[in-house]
Amino acid sequence: MADTPTIVWFRDDLRVADHPALAAAALRGDPVVCVYVLDEESPGVRALGGAAKWWLHGSLTALSASLEGIGGTLVLRRGAAAGVIRSLVDETGAGAVFWNRRYGGAERELDTALKAELAGRGIDARSFAASLLFEPWTIRTGQGTPFSVFTPFWRACTAAPAPRHPLPPPETIEGTDAAGDVLDDWGLLPTRPDWAEGLRRTWTPGADAAHARLEEFIADDLDGYDEGRDRPALAATSRLSPHLRWGELSPYQVWHAVRERRAGGGGAARFLAELGWREFAWHVLFHAPDLATRNWRPEFDAFPWPPLDEAALRAWQRGRTGVPLVDAGMRELWATGAMHNRVRMVVASFLTKNLLIDWRRGEEWFWDTLVDADAAANAFNWQWVAGSGADAAPYFRVFNPELQATKFDPRGEYVRRWVTEVGTDAYPEPIVDLRESRAAALAAYEHVKAARGAGTKTTGID
Repeated sequence: MADTPTIVWFRDDLRVADHPALAAAALRGDPVVCVYVLDEESPGVRALGGAAKWWLHGSLTALSASLEGIGGTLVLRRGAAAGVIRSLVDETGAGAVFWNRRYGGAERELDTALKAELAGRGIDARSFAASLLFEPWTIRTGQGTPFSVFTPFWRACTAAPAPRHPLPPPETIEGTDAAGDVLDDWGLLPTRPDWAEGLRRTWTPGADAAHARLEEFIADDLDGYDEGRDRPALAATSRLSPHLRWGELSPYQVWHAVRERRAGGGGAARFLAELGWREFAWHVLFHAPDLATRNWRPEFDAFPWPPLDEAALRAWQRGRTGVPLVDAGMRELWATGAMHNRVRMVVASFLTKNLLIDWRRGEEWFWDTLVDADAAANAFNWQWVAGSGADAAPYFRVFNPELQATKFDPRGEYVRRWVTEVGTDAYPEPIVDLRESRAAALAAYEHVKAARGAGTKTTGID
């Protein structure tokens, strides 16, 4: 039996149940130092956006209460993570450091180097699988390469050994008196102006709220998910994405709850495939760590983005484009920190193909305004819509916002909810002509086709 404390380093896994690192520390039987490090300094680690910081504040508050309930204390530290963990090891005399794995390139490099350093000092440094159902390096094509298309990827996942069952929370741990920062001193919440009122009305961060939402979704919405998920006026989606992003729920908990309660329904199969889409995004990011900044398809480097139209970008960000469905989505995003998935595709298509603004500008805006801003999903989905990513929608697939509204918001309920002045003189005229701008986008795409050296049929519209 070891006789030195164990440090459990929390990251994007802000829960006590189904937390393999915490469970292993509890089994070790010695005091547990639970620490969260706000790292905005390590090379390559991306600083959080404003909405994500708001969520993090609430999630850390909830995690602290959960740890206190089993005898622990959450220690908060700020700085370059490797240095912070080293200092904490020295302060506490820790004999072990456990964490759950991260999959971004910079994070993996940091974790690998730190693990080797700690092991060299005789410290038991271990990492655990907790945030993905299938480790990215374990799912490969028949040729041993990463997947680039979702359907065969998900088929390979579902043919693999079933995901493990979730772990219960430790009944009790022995905490320590290690000192830490005061959460309010981190300044994660907005002050002047306080733009988070809509976020507070919409969301409750924390594992308790996450589990309550999961149960509600399974009971009330899962059976109709396959049909209702595309209707933005309906409360038919899971609204679990921020809870998964922050690890308040594990994908194992979601997977088994759905399988055990609704194993045979079409809604369940569709929802689990959406969980698979999250897995696929991380699979792609693992093998392409620069996904947020570089075209996954290199031929798109030839795309002739025009000089940035700052006024058009601002109109898009503020929901003042004069295109009702686009504006409704962007206003929902600003008010709630989230946007219906169908509408996310529409607004992304409008930015990249009607306004001809580089997808990276949209990815950056979503990173700052989404409470579920996820390093893999955000970049992956933007590249999917732009046509430059893995398994991407063909570039010539332009999501016409008028047709999308007719099909998925036929009564205009969603649009009227967010664009109250639509149909009045207070509402702006469209900043672009949809047909003309689509034609311009397809003309620009000829440069990509030339770079690729192959023709592509340019018909099709949604």
